[in-house]
Amino acid sequence: MKRNNFIPGLLLIGAGILMFAGKLGVLDIGVGVFWPMFLIVPGLIFEFSFFTTGQNPGSLVPGGILTVYGLFFFFNILTKWTFMDSLWPVFILGPAIGLLQLYLFGNRARGVLIAASILGIISTVMLSFTLFGFAVDYIAPVLLILLGILILSKGKCSDQSGCRNAHKNLPEEDLDSYYDMDDES
Repeated sequence: MKRNNFIPGLLLIGAGILMFAGKLGVLDIGVGVFWPMFLIVPGLIFEFSFFTTGQNPGSLVPGGILTVYGLFFFFNILTKWTFMDSLWPVFILGPAIGLLQLYLFGNRARGVLIAASILGIISTVMLSFTLFGFAVDYIAPVLLILLGILILSKGKCSDQSGCRNAHKNLPEEDLDSYYDMDDES
C-alpha cells in the first residue's frame, strides 16, 4: 500500500463507519452531518501530497482552503448553524491559510506573504467585529481617529533641521525662503 494513501483511506473508512453507526441508531448522527467530508478529504489529500513527497507546494493553497472550509461547515452543522452570521469571515481566512502555507513551505515569495497577511488581517478584524459587537461601536472609531492623526503627523516636520534633511535635493536658498528664515533673525 502506498504511504500517501494511508491517511485519506483511514478517513474515508472512519466516515463510512460513523455514517453506518448513525443509520443503525448506534450514534445520534445523521448522514447529512458528513457532507463537509467532501471538502475535508480532498483538502487533506492536497496537504498530505505535499508533506509526503515534498513536491509541488502549490497544492497547499487548495489544501488549506478546502480543509478550513470543510472544518468550518462541520462546526456549523454541529452547532446547528448558530454562529454562521458571526463566523462568515472564515471564508476570507481559508485563502489566507492556504497562502501562508505556500509561503512557509514554498519559495518564500514576498508577494504571497503580503497577500496572506492582508487576508488574515481582514479576516481577524471582521471576526472581531462580528464576534465582539462593541468593536464596531468603540474600537473602530478610535482606530480611525488614530489613523487620521498618524496621517496628519506624517505630513509635518518636527523641526527645521528634520525638514531640511528630508529635502536634501532642494537648493539652500529655496529652503530658506520656504521657512522664512530671514524673517526670524
